Amino acid sequence: MLAHRRRRSAAAPAGRGPGSHALIAIGYCHPEHAGALAELRPALTGRGLIAADDHDYRTSRAKVFACGDARRGQSLIVWAIREGRQCAAAVDRWLAGGTDLPWV
Repeated sequence: MLAHRRRRSAAAPAGRGPGSHALIAIGYCHPEHAGALAELRPALTGRGLIAADDHDYRTSRAKVFACGDARRGQSLIVWAIREGRQCAAAVDRWLAGGTDLPWV
């Protein structure tokens, strides 16, 4: 059995050693609002996500669709994949008037 050992901090030269680099993981907040979103200006939810219908994935802006994490927030990858496939079918229906893509 290993004896419990307490970690000790040691002084390090400036810019080197413990604390010289940090990784900050704050979690998913919302899609980046700069760039395309700033130009398109779709309606956003109270959480800063893109507001889009959960059936046809249309946003408040004409010809703009949103799905996956940008629409529903951080979730399991399987939800993002499913929404991506459903959104592709919705866009196909909108462009072509119908679709052969499966609705999963």
